[in-house]
Amino acid sequence: MLTTASDRVVHRFLSNRLLQGLATLFALVWLVAAISPVNRFDWFLENLLVFVTVGLLSYFYRTRPLSDLSYILITIFLMLHTVGSHYTYSEVPLGFWLQDSFSLDRNHFDRIVHFCFGVLIFYPAREILFRYMGAGFRLSGFVAFAVIATSSTIFEIIEWIVAIVVSPEAAMAYLGTQGDIFDAQKDSALAIFGTVFGLLLTRRFIKPRQTDSAD
Repeated sequence: MLTTASDRVVHRFLSNRLLQGLATLFALVWLVAAISPVNRFDWFLENLLVFVTVGLLSYFYRTRPLSDLSYILITIFLMLHTVGSHYTYSEVPLGFWLQDSFSLDRNHFDRIVHFCFGVLIFYPAREILFRYMGAGFRLSGFVAFAVIATSSTIFEIIEWIVAIVVSPEAAMAYLGTQGDIFDAQKDSALAIFGTVFGLLLTRRFIKPRQTDSAD
């Protein structure tokens, strides 16, 4: 049975077939993406996020496990990000296909992933607040929204810093602006829109507790 933020969860990786499958699937995707990426240095920079995320999830698994649904959402996002790291976001084939099919002015794969960041990561962030931080139904939604929106902005600042300290060629591949001077603002806006969408969706999977009426 698929567990959600409202269900009790325990750390039993060896008996959790779903989690084992997610870990195996992501490992395979990551290993394939690590073979001959378009830009090795950009691949390394993009994978810093993967290393930190997987490390934190592994470290807190025994004491702060999340629901099956949260792990599914996190895995989907990490796989999307991994594909982007292999090709560089501005050269992902899916983005070119969408560009040709809908006569778009650029490869929008990066825009898709920023939107998915808000949609997919909002739920795990809200679950952490709801399950382990004592936040109620309303408060967990508000704080998770603020955290995701702020994280998106901070990530754009990090990209700007990287653009300053690395070579111009690697920086442009990492930024993936594709000539759009408002790329950072649009990326942050899409993440926020995705978070709003995620907020609406999570109402189905996080149930208010009796004590939440005071939130």
